[in-house]
Amino acid sequence: MLIEEIMNQDVATLYPHQTLKKAAATLREKQIRHIAVINEERQVVGVITDRDIKQATPSNLLESDDHSILETPIEKIMTRNPITGHPLDFVEETATIFYDNRIGCLPIVSKGKLVGMITESDMLYKFIELTGVHQPGSQLEIRVPNKSGVLFEVSKVFYEFKINVLSVLVYPDKRDETYKVLVIRVKTINPLKLVSALEKEGFEVLWPSQPNL
Repeated sequence: MLIEEIMNQDVATLYPHQTLKKAAATLREKQIRHIAVINEERQVVGVITDRDIKQATPSNLLESDDHSILETPIEKIMTRNPITGHPLDFVEETATIFYDNRIGCLPIVSKGKLVGMITESDMLYKFIELTGVHQPGSQLEIRVPNKSGVLFEVSKVFYEFKINVLSVLVYPDKRDETYKVLVIRVKTINPLKLVSALEKEGFEVLWPSQPNL
Protein backbone atom coordinates (compact mmCIF):
# COMPACT_ATOMS: atom_id res chain seq x y z
CA MET A 1 0.00 0.00 0.00
CA LEU A 2 1.25 3.47 -0.93
CA ILE A 3 1.22 6.60 1.21
CA GLU A 4 -0.86 8.48 -1.37
CA GLU A 5 -3.72 6.09 -0.64
CA ILE A 6 -4.00 7.06 3.03
CA MET A 7 -2.45 10.53 3.36
CA ASN A 8 -4.53 13.56 4.25
CA GLN A 9 -4.48 15.94 1.29
CA ASP A 10 -6.33 18.76 3.07
CA VAL A 11 -3.31 19.84 5.10
CA ALA A 12 -3.38 22.73 7.54
CA THR A 13 -0.50 25.09 6.74
CA LEU A 14 0.99 28.31 8.06
CA TYR A 15 3.80 30.61 7.03
CA PRO A 16 6.88 31.14 9.20
CA HIS A 17 5.97 34.75 10.04
CA GLN A 18 2.56 33.86 11.45
CA THR A 19 2.15 33.83 15.20
CA LEU A 20 1.81 31.26 17.96
CA LYS A 21 -1.67 32.66 18.55
CA LYS A 22 -2.64 31.85 14.98
CA ALA A 23 -1.11 28.38 15.23
CA ALA A 24 -2.96 27.65 18.47
CA ALA A 25 -6.23 28.81 16.95
CA THR A 26 -5.67 26.62 13.87
CA LEU A 27 -4.97 23.55 15.97
CA ARG A 28 -8.09 24.19 18.03
CA GLU A 29 -10.42 24.92 15.10
CA LYS A 30 -9.30 21.95 12.99
CA GLN A 31 -8.88 19.63 16.00
CA ILE A 32 -5.40 18.56 14.92
CA ARG A 33 -1.98 18.35 16.56
CA HIS A 34 0.41 19.13 13.70
CA ILE A 35 0.74 21.98 11.22
CA ALA A 36 3.06 22.10 8.22
CA VAL A 37 4.95 25.36 7.83
CA ILE A 38 5.53 26.32 4.20
CA ASN A 39 6.95 29.18 2.13
CA GLU A 40 5.34 30.99 -0.80
CA GLU A 41 6.35 28.14 -3.16
CA ARG A 42 4.59 25.60 -0.91
CA GLN A 43 7.90 24.09 0.07
CA VAL A 44 8.01 22.59 3.57
CA VAL A 45 10.28 24.61 5.84
CA GLY A 46 9.09 23.34 9.20
CA VAL A 47 6.50 21.68 11.39
CA ILE A 48 4.85 23.02 14.52
CA THR A 49 2.87 20.91 16.98
CA ASP A 50 0.56 21.42 19.92
CA ARG A 51 3.42 20.33 22.18
CA ASP A 52 5.69 23.02 20.76
CA ILE A 53 3.10 25.67 21.56
CA LYS A 54 2.42 24.36 25.05
CA GLN A 55 6.14 24.38 25.87
CA ALA A 56 6.60 27.90 24.51
CA THR A 57 3.65 29.56 26.23
CA PRO A 58 3.07 30.17 29.94
CA SER A 59 0.51 28.07 31.76
CA ASN A 60 -2.96 29.58 32.05
CA LEU A 61 -2.70 28.77 35.76
CA LEU A 62 -0.12 31.52 36.20
CA GLU A 63 -1.38 34.91 37.28
CA SER A 64 -0.07 36.95 34.40
CA ASP A 65 -1.61 39.27 31.84
CA ASP A 66 1.45 39.17 29.59
CA HIS A 67 0.32 37.43 26.43
CA SER A 68 2.99 38.96 24.21
CA ILE A 69 4.57 35.52 23.76
CA LEU A 70 1.55 34.61 21.63
CA GLU A 71 2.68 37.15 19.05
CA THR A 72 5.98 35.30 18.54
CA PRO A 73 6.48 34.10 14.93
CA ILE A 74 6.23 30.33 14.73
CA GLU A 75 9.58 30.18 12.95
CA LYS A 76 11.14 30.80 16.36
CA ILE A 77 9.99 27.48 17.77
CA MET A 78 9.06 25.26 14.82
CA THR A 79 11.07 22.16 13.90
CA ARG A 80 13.07 23.19 10.85
CA ASN A 81 13.75 20.98 7.83
CA PRO A 82 11.57 18.11 9.05
CA ILE A 83 11.76 14.60 7.68
CA THR A 84 9.42 14.25 4.71
CA GLY A 85 7.96 11.41 2.70
CA HIS A 86 6.81 10.86 -0.88
CA PRO A 87 3.33 9.79 -2.09
CA LEU A 88 4.81 6.64 -3.65
CA ASP A 89 6.53 5.47 -0.47
CA PHE A 90 5.21 2.24 1.00
CA VAL A 91 3.14 2.49 4.18
CA GLU A 92 5.14 -0.30 5.83
CA GLU A 93 8.47 1.47 5.21
CA THR A 94 7.01 4.78 6.39
CA ALA A 95 6.02 3.14 9.67
CA THR A 96 9.70 2.43 10.35
CA ILE A 97 10.48 6.13 9.82
CA PHE A 98 7.94 7.03 12.53
CA TYR A 99 9.38 4.43 14.89
CA ASP A 100 13.08 5.12 14.28
CA ASN A 101 12.77 8.90 14.52
CA ARG A 102 10.04 9.13 17.19
CA ILE A 103 8.02 11.61 15.14
CA GLY A 104 4.30 12.32 15.24
CA CYS A 105 3.75 13.45 11.66
CA LEU A 106 5.32 13.26 8.23
CA PRO A 107 4.73 15.93 5.56
CA ILE A 108 4.39 14.33 2.13
CA VAL A 109 6.22 16.12 -0.66
CA SER A 110 6.16 15.68 -4.43
CA LYS A 111 8.29 17.74 -6.83
CA GLY A 112 9.42 19.85 -3.89
CA LYS A 113 5.91 20.89 -2.83
CA LEU A 114 3.66 19.83 0.03
CA VAL A 115 0.91 17.51 -1.20
CA GLY A 116 -0.21 15.77 1.98
CA MET A 117 0.38 14.82 5.58
CA ILE A 118 0.33 11.56 7.49
CA THR A 119 0.29 11.25 11.27
CA GLU A 120 0.99 8.50 13.78
CA SER A 121 -2.77 8.18 14.27
CA ASP A 122 -3.19 7.54 10.54
CA MET A 123 -0.53 4.84 10.70
CA LEU A 124 -2.16 3.20 13.74
CA TYR A 125 -5.59 3.14 12.11
CA LYS A 126 -4.15 1.66 8.92
CA PHE A 127 -2.54 -1.09 11.00
CA ILE A 128 -5.96 -1.77 12.55
CA GLU A 129 -7.44 -2.05 9.06
CA LEU A 130 -4.66 -4.33 7.85
CA THR A 131 -5.16 -6.71 10.78
CA GLY A 132 -8.90 -6.86 10.14
CA VAL A 133 -9.83 -6.36 13.79
CA HIS A 134 -12.39 -3.69 12.86
CA GLN A 135 -14.49 -6.43 11.20
CA PRO A 136 -16.49 -9.15 13.00
CA GLY A 137 -14.51 -12.37 13.12
CA SER A 138 -12.14 -14.58 15.06
CA GLN A 139 -8.37 -14.80 15.38
CA LEU A 140 -6.27 -17.93 15.06
CA GLU A 141 -2.58 -18.28 15.90
CA ILE A 142 -0.89 -21.25 14.28
CA ARG A 143 2.72 -22.37 14.80
CA VAL A 144 4.09 -23.78 11.55
CA PRO A 145 7.47 -24.82 10.10
CA ASN A 146 9.34 -21.96 8.47
CA LYS A 147 9.32 -23.40 4.97
CA SER A 148 7.83 -22.55 1.60
CA GLY A 149 4.31 -23.74 0.85
CA VAL A 150 3.13 -23.95 4.44
CA LEU A 151 0.69 -21.04 4.07
CA PHE A 152 -0.90 -22.83 1.12
CA GLU A 153 -1.35 -25.96 3.22
CA VAL A 154 -3.03 -23.98 6.00
CA SER A 155 -5.26 -22.06 3.60
CA LYS A 156 -6.62 -25.32 2.16
CA VAL A 157 -8.35 -25.92 5.49
CA PHE A 158 -10.13 -22.57 5.29
CA TYR A 159 -11.10 -23.30 1.70
CA GLU A 160 -12.66 -26.63 2.65
CA PHE A 161 -14.83 -24.89 5.26
CA LYS A 162 -15.61 -22.03 2.83
CA ILE A 163 -14.49 -19.48 5.42
CA ASN A 164 -13.16 -16.14 4.26
CA VAL A 165 -9.78 -14.95 5.50
CA LEU A 166 -9.76 -11.28 6.55
CA SER A 167 -6.02 -10.89 7.20
CA VAL A 168 -2.78 -12.81 7.58
CA LEU A 169 0.23 -11.73 9.64
CA VAL A 170 3.47 -13.68 10.07
CA TYR A 171 5.72 -13.49 13.13
CA PRO A 172 8.99 -15.29 13.90
CA ASP A 173 8.66 -17.94 16.59
CA LYS A 174 10.55 -16.82 19.69
CA ARG A 175 11.39 -20.34 20.77
CA ASP A 176 12.68 -21.79 17.51
CA GLU A 177 13.79 -19.88 14.39
CA THR A 178 12.87 -22.87 12.23
CA TYR A 179 9.21 -22.09 12.99
CA LYS A 180 6.96 -19.09 12.53
CA VAL A 181 3.55 -18.06 13.82
CA LEU A 182 0.67 -17.32 11.46
CA VAL A 183 -1.91 -14.91 12.89
CA ILE A 184 -4.99 -15.32 10.75
CA ARG A 185 -8.27 -13.46 11.21
CA VAL A 186 -11.25 -15.28 9.71
CA LYS A 187 -14.83 -14.27 9.05
CA THR A 188 -16.51 -16.55 11.55
CA ILE A 189 -17.53 -16.08 15.16
CA ASN A 190 -16.97 -19.72 16.13
CA PRO A 191 -13.61 -21.04 14.87
CA LEU A 192 -13.60 -24.31 16.85
CA LYS A 193 -14.26 -26.52 13.82
CA LEU A 194 -11.32 -24.84 12.10
CA VAL A 195 -9.13 -25.46 15.13
CA SER A 196 -9.99 -29.17 15.11
CA ALA A 197 -9.38 -29.45 11.38
CA LEU A 198 -6.03 -27.68 11.59
CA GLU A 199 -4.88 -29.91 14.43
CA LYS A 200 -5.93 -33.00 12.46
CA GLU A 201 -3.66 -31.77 9.66
CA GLY A 202 -0.79 -31.66 12.14
CA PHE A 203 -0.66 -27.91 12.77
CA GLU A 204 -0.10 -26.55 16.28
CA VAL A 205 -2.86 -24.07 17.12
CA LEU A 206 -1.67 -21.63 19.79
CA TRP A 207 -4.94 -19.71 19.94
CA PRO A 208 -7.66 -20.59 20.73
CA SER A 209 -5.58 -22.82 22.93
CA GLN A 210 -8.36 -25.03 24.29
CA PRO A 211 -11.37 -26.56 22.50
CA ASN A 212 -13.82 -25.06 25.01
CA LEU A 213 -12.69 -21.45 24.42
